[in-house]
Amino acid sequence: MAGSVYIILKKIFSLALIFNALITLGVVAGLIFGFYRAYPLWRPFEPYLLDGNLLWFAIAAAGINIFPAACIGRALHTGRFLFHHYVYGFLVLLLSCLFVVFFTSMSLPYLFLLNSADIAVNVGRFFVLAGLTLLLDDLPDISERVESGLNWVKTKACQARRALHYLQLITGLVAFYILMAVTSSTIQNPSRLYYNSFLLGTLFVTSITSFALVKSKAWLKITPPECN
Repeated sequence: MAGSVYIILKKIFSLALIFNALITLGVVAGLIFGFYRAYPLWRPFEPYLLDGNLLWFAIAAAGINIFPAACIGRALHTGRFLFHHYVYGFLVLLLSCLFVVFFTSMSLPYLFLLNSADIAVNVGRFFVLAGLTLLLDDLPDISERVESGLNWVKTKACQARRALHYLQLITGLVAFYILMAVTSSTIQNPSRLYYNSFLLGTLFVTSITSFALVKSKAWLKITPPECN
């Protein structure tokens, strides 16, 4: 019983890390879009953030974290309830997109690019990312062709695993610097706390995840598909 609870909790932990990485991608993508659209009139979190282009490092940190985070869950045998996770992922993603299209004023392609405090829009964002999380977690089980493609990507990643290991450290450090810049800017402008709180939380988890995965040498331990 204790073993089953541990497996379930570890699976939830894996899903939470993937979900946070996707949140980072979504939130920071909106900042980058706004930065380029308003440049040079708007420089995010100045003077603490030296250059808005550094936000790309947070995007990279989140992206690099997804694969080893997913591996934590893929190594567990949790079984399935009626269907594979990707079925639920597709269903949640489809319904969320339909909700955004028909019940919000936000255009779907700009869902994560434009700033909005509308509750309906943010509910749509949440469930779109939740669907993507379930989909990514179970992606290899969709079809043999998808699994073969992922194995090819994994083989290439294995060949560059040492570079990815150090890249994860570098992007994690820059993500942490961005976190400190956002924190300093928020302290100076307390009225922005509500708007910056989501970004602060996701950057904190992303940077800590990067450091933890570097410490555990997650990328260095990845083996070619044929060895699994």
